[in-house]
Amino acid sequence: MKIWKRRAPRGDSLAVQTAPRCLEQSWRAATRYPPLSAGELELYRSLREAVPVIDAAICKTAKLVGGFRVRCPDRRDEEEINDFLLHVQVGACGMGMESFLTGYMEQMLTYGTAVGEIVPVGGRIAALYHAPLEDVELKEGDGPLHLQVCLRGPDGSSAPVPRQELIMVSALNPRPGSLYGESILKGLPFVSKILLSIYRTIGVNWDRVGNVRFAVTCKPGNDPAERAYAKERAQTIAREWGKAMQGDRVTDFVAVGDVEVKVIGADNQILDSSVPVRQMMEQIVAKLGLPPFLLGLSWSTTERMSSQQADLLTSELNSYRRMLHPVICRVCSLWLRLNGRPADFQVEWNKINLQDEVELANARLLNARAAEIEQRLNTNSNMIE
Repeated sequence: MKIWKRRAPRGDSLAVQTAPRCLEQSWRAATRYPPLSAGELELYRSLREAVPVIDAAICKTAKLVGGFRVRCPDRRDEEEINDFLLHVQVGACGMGMESFLTGYMEQMLTYGTAVGEIVPVGGRIAALYHAPLEDVELKEGDGPLHLQVCLRGPDGSSAPVPRQELIMVSALNPRPGSLYGESILKGLPFVSKILLSIYRTIGVNWDRVGNVRFAVTCKPGNDPAERAYAKERAQTIAREWGKAMQGDRVTDFVAVGDVEVKVIGADNQILDSSVPVRQMMEQIVAKLGLPPFLLGLSWSTTERMSSQQADLLTSELNSYRRMLHPVICRVCSLWLRLNGRPADFQVEWNKINLQDEVELANARLLNARAAEIEQRLNTNSNMIE
């Protein structure tokens, strides 16, 4: 046990391995080839910025995963490790293991792959760090079952980080033989492009129709003198009309002769966008896996359908918890070993509750009554025999 009491010298403290070493010029950064092909990193980041429903769904999913608590046989070890998980530094301005898992989960959902790092200093875990995927590259090590995390250099080359055991990598539904996972947004760029085109067209139409433009037409009569001065009269009418339209004060426009004023575009009808927007939104919500009512979409649904959607979401969140479980175990086991404690612990997640407490209580009451009736029937049948 003495080996755990040995403190590393200050000069040997390990810095973050997956952070970029220097700032790069913009032209060099633009020519870098990202680990995910076809610029998917920037594409998925742009989708979250352009479509608020996508960003809200990813944030809500990461938060709905919920918190947890670590259980240890020794009560003192349990209190200390939970205090560490509550106050550990995350990045430059974050704190707490739940904060790290939220960012880790958002990265995995957005890009399909999440990379984190444990930063030890002086024989203890000092911080947790989210590694940008632009700065790291995943490669095969000694075989297809060995993962090697490499840091990308300014010239596009990559070199393995020296302490691979401190890097945590998670992949969401990776394809066979692939080291990278698939984003939950895969398949949405086409649908989102149609949706954004509809919104952009609506904005242009309202710019044209909402900010009213007028067409002023002056029709000269049959008088030759009136026709001779038609140009001068048109210029005078245009000048007076411009004065009437300037400023916030409402003024009248007075003209002599056959003058007609019409609103440009008043006879046109704006297309109804509710049906195509609804169709595109249905595709997006179906891919994101969240019930519509959690995203503020008041679509017609029944109470039973909402309950079934909540049950499906609970199953989805439990699958995400199973993916985050190895990350928690990696941090907790390393903390226990560094502090000379036995690596014996259990991760206890908080209960996911998306339904009404009254309904859950009634369900438990009905189950208890059914069990009691079955017990009575079994007792009576045994007595008759």
